[in-house]
Amino acid sequence: MKALQYKQFGGLEVLALNEVPEPHTRAREVRIRVTAVGLNPMDWLIMSNEQIAQSFGVKLPQIFAYDFAGVIDEVGAEVTDYKIGERVFGTTYNGAAAEYILISTDLGERNRIVHTPEQISDETAAGLGVAGWTAAVALRKANVTAGDKLLIAGAAGGVGVLAVQLAQLAGAKVIGTASNRTADFLRSLGAEQVAYGEGLIERVRDKNITAVIDLFSHETLEVGLALGVSPRKMSTIIMFPEPPAHIARATGGEGTDEDMAKILAALVDGKLTLPIAASYPLSDYQKAIDFQRSRHAHGKVVISF
Repeated sequence: MKALQYKQFGGLEVLALNEVPEPHTRAREVRIRVTAVGLNPMDWLIMSNEQIAQSFGVKLPQIFAYDFAGVIDEVGAEVTDYKIGERVFGTTYNGAAAEYILISTDLGERNRIVHTPEQISDETAAGLGVAGWTAAVALRKANVTAGDKLLIAGAAGGVGVLAVQLAQLAGAKVIGTASNRTADFLRSLGAEQVAYGEGLIERVRDKNITAVIDLFSHETLEVGLALGVSPRKMSTIIMFPEPPAHIARATGGEGTDEDMAKILAALVDGKLTLPIAASYPLSDYQKAIDFQRSRHAHGKVVISF
């Protein structure tokens, strides 16, 4: 089978589409025929930084990417909750970008699997794992509630588009930092756009910000603190460099089944959407990763199998 792997740490040059042995299930595993993989910044950040990779338990050679969607095509003898032919999605620290992957049904932060509702495409489902759980945790850690005026850094990215919409479903109003050419896109999601960079504090000084979520850099955290926003109403997913003191850190691994159930229900009901910025075939993985790394993608970038 084909698997997108890296055998050393570095940039795109270390990635290769290799032929590897097809895996088969042990007692408590399911095998998934992968149909789509959603890309996240963590994919190439981990690949390029051995120190970060160690914190995720990477063992070389490593299969690239973490978000997947597909169909179960083999189950272990002790598996009772999943059946052959069921559509599923989720995340795996063992790597997702392969024609077949094994997931242990002893689920935890390293392996997460969810049944895909029939109304949701595999491309959409492949983008939900890391982004959905991370957005939900970031909102919870910033204690975002109805009536808040929330500033989100990186609002047009994969996590951002879900955080924007989930915040609005909770009753908050959202201002998102993004490039000026992204204004119409954010407006279509119901958010107000402001340009990031020098002078941000002046652009938001009169907007009565009460909460901040940082999905891009610590710029918005510093602005929020300068404007008197309480650290308990702020969160960040950016761990390096060290964020300001007393600001909560949010990771998708802290997300719950209930978080994803709410996201799926909102998607099915049409109250939430996950824009797919682009979908590439596996053979064009370099183009897909380059586009995702450009930070100009409005929503998720997906590799389809």
